[in-house]
Amino acid sequence: MHGRLLLAVDTCGPSGSVALGRLAGRDLEIQGETELEGRSYSATLVAAIDGLLRAAGATVGDLGGVIAVNGPGSFTGVRVGLSAVKGLAEADRIPVVAVSRLKVLSRKATVTSAALDAHRGEVFLRIERAGRAAEEMLAGPRELTLIYPAPGRIAVCDEAAAMLAAAWPETQRVLVAAPRASDAMRIGEALLVAGVAQDLALLDGHYLRRSDAEIFGPAIMTVPAQPRSHKT
Repeated sequence: MHGRLLLAVDTCGPSGSVALGRLAGRDLEIQGETELEGRSYSATLVAAIDGLLRAAGATVGDLGGVIAVNGPGSFTGVRVGLSAVKGLAEADRIPVVAVSRLKVLSRKATVTSAALDAHRGEVFLRIERAGRAAEEMLAGPRELTLIYPAPGRIAVCDEAAAMLAAAWPETQRVLVAAPRASDAMRIGEALLVAGVAQDLALLDGHYLRRSDAEIFGPAIMTVPAQPRSHKT
């Protein structure tokens, strides 16, 4: 595992990225990162990964692990990213770990709680308190008022800040740049070094919200709802 290449993929947000890093002892060196334009992941993701590997003089078989950001975020983006990761990892039996985009944001800001704009007047929310497992959920204005006590500080990177300001005026909003694949790699590499790996057959999106097809489709076609909260 040490001295091997790691790949990280994040296609959950309005824009995405892929990053290539190398572990040398306990040090992680980011060797390259490519930004992906939103809504074009299916056309650009595989080429971006190939470009990073070629620039490093490497192939997929040289990868010692893959870190996949599996949501929450765009349904299409999450699915494209996970499909690509599974396709890369299966043939060469490359270990894969999945990380939440909310966790990546909170760690990037060095704040235990985080929020992302979920649109439709809602936010994807991560609440982490001492002595308790972190909880991630979809929350609107009403749900926010039911969370007590509100966190003292929360990481934000987008329009989620405005809703939180109205619901939790006393909470300090820590604004940082949107999380990238390289940020996810810094979390995922520790899991890979510890021997944690995802069963690819069970690897799925961390959506928190049902898809439009489930919400608006005919009742006879409706799939049972995904749980609205998740402990991590």
